[in-house]
Amino acid sequence: MGDPKFQRKTYSTPRHPWEKTRIDEERIILSKYGLKNKRELWKAQSLLDSYRTQARFLQAQLRTGNQVSVAQFQMMIRKLNRYKILGENATLDDVLSLSLESILERRFQNLVYRKHLASTQKQARQLITHGHILLNGRRVSIPGLMVEATVEDSISYDPRSVLVDEDHPLRRVIAGETGPSEEEASAEPEGEVEEKEEAKGAESKDE
Repeated sequence: MGDPKFQRKTYSTPRHPWEKTRIDEERIILSKYGLKNKRELWKAQSLLDSYRTQARFLQAQLRTGNQVSVAQFQMMIRKLNRYKILGENATLDDVLSLSLESILERRFQNLVYRKHLASTQKQARQLITHGHILLNGRRVSIPGLMVEATVEDSISYDPRSVLVDEDHPLRRVIAGETGPSEEEASAEPEGEVEEKEEAKGAESKDE
């Protein structure tokens, strides 16, 4: 395990840091999922690489009928199924075909946004870090937490948060009620009606 005071990095940086194609792709993903920096992206990439490495290793071992490898394969599939990344009947080819977005979709921040508890990914991150969101009945302030499928439906506003009130301005923004209603938009303000009546009266006098 090592000394807990000296934590190891949970990600690896790219071998070639100045590749324009990769930088442009990373910029798109950062914007799409509201990531704070590329470190969060690289952590997800490292997690994906670990699954792929294990799948490639098990592919060779399963051909020999190794029972230990069969058990390891079943454990990996159960774990991926627990996080709703793959189905119960997934194969090693399915693991190898996983994309980076398959991992990012299961982040707590993304699920808060997908459940329409926030209007943007960055707003979802802000609500989480400020303690407005509950997960499985507990306040969680880690946007990058991987959420299991069994507790996904428990994501909600904290009852102690001001956002519980549906009339809160932020809730109205999330619900898309920022603009005026159709009746309000079609109705003319009182000042404009009076001005039009005065203009008509002036025209009649001139005639």
